[in-house]
Amino acid sequence: MDRFDAMQAFVRVVETGSFTKAAETLRISKTSVTQQVQQLEARLRVRLLNRTTRRVNVTADGAAFYERALRLLADLDDAETSLSAAAALPRGRLRVDVPSPLARMILIPALPTFHARYPDIQLDMGVSDRRVDLIGENVDCVVRGGELTDQSLIARRVGDLSLGVYAAPSYLARAGVPGHPSELENSHHRVVGFLWGRTGKPTPYVMQRQHERIRVHGRYVLAVDDGNACLAAGLAGLGVLWLPHYMVKTHLANGELVPLLEDWHLDAMPLYLAFPPNRHVSAKLRVFIDWVVELMAQHAPVLDRRATVEG
Repeated sequence: MDRFDAMQAFVRVVETGSFTKAAETLRISKTSVTQQVQQLEARLRVRLLNRTTRRVNVTADGAAFYERALRLLADLDDAETSLSAAAALPRGRLRVDVPSPLARMILIPALPTFHARYPDIQLDMGVSDRRVDLIGENVDCVVRGGELTDQSLIARRVGDLSLGVYAAPSYLARAGVPGHPSELENSHHRVVGFLWGRTGKPTPYVMQRQHERIRVHGRYVLAVDDGNACLAAGLAGLGVLWLPHYMVKTHLANGELVPLLEDWHLDAMPLYLAFPPNRHVSAKLRVFIDWVVELMAQHAPVLDRRATVEG
């Protein structure tokens, strides 16, 4: 038995609360995970886990061993990457989840540079705006727009996305140009709704001009939960939409979208990279974080560096 494999299996069972989920994230059979944990308990001569039909609970000895095992696995990872060659070139598989427009327009076009710099890092990139269970799904980090609601995560603010209001010429020819945000409420105007991943509800937007401040919901023909689909709906003339500037630059330049209400201000949307607090920050995750920070500084830099947070 490889003791480190057994410790890793035990740690994953504790983090996921299930032998089945632990096996899925480790990509081995449930039987193998069970055997590794049983052999570990036999070697240590203590019970680490209490198993029921519904849940796996950690014993007092198991909780103490979990903390030690985490440190040992982290030290092993550091030892493997501390050699000069490995330190210069972190290696291994990294699982991340990012919003689809950010992946398509910024991250993936820049990935050849990242790969040239770190050829031994293998990226598994989930592309979504959904709520991700980082522990249960064994995801190393997520990138998300908007204020984070899960205060248990360690978060780094990596950018601020400037927002604007836009519509396609075909929509404006049909519905006219709104002169005030209030015209988007309870009128013939329609918006493209964006269903926020954390709530599943359309997102309202707050717009301000000098001392006037208004919260706009609007009525939608279509609401979607994906940024690329939201942009496609706007280009199709389905309504007025709010989007980050980086998503619409090309479409503004070629006339496919028109900016609206330009004398009104929308607060920038913060962009965070987040990871679990009890997860060791490996060398490969550190260089990925640094790369995202470097990349976003070119496209949507943090407006107030003091706003960078942990928590």
